[in-house]
Amino acid sequence: MRVIGELPNNYCKTTLFQWNEKYLVKFELGLYEQTYKIDEYEVADVEELKSLISDEFIKKVMVRFDEMHKDWGSIALD
Repeated sequence: MRVIGELPNNYCKTTLFQWNEKYLVKFELGLYEQTYKIDEYEVADVEELKSLISDEFIKKVMVRFDEMHKDWGSIALD
């Protein structure tokens, strides 16, 4: 797996990887992470991939992080 870049934003760490003819977009926040796998043939290049990761998309990722935290909290309290 090869790191091909990072996307700075105000919400979480976002790293781009290339691996096995796929791009991986990894979002990290605290103890949690989310990874999206995109086939290389679905986008023209890394710049197009970066353009798809909009502020609106990252906000949706953040909602999932909140849900993950709530899910983990409910298990820990049982």
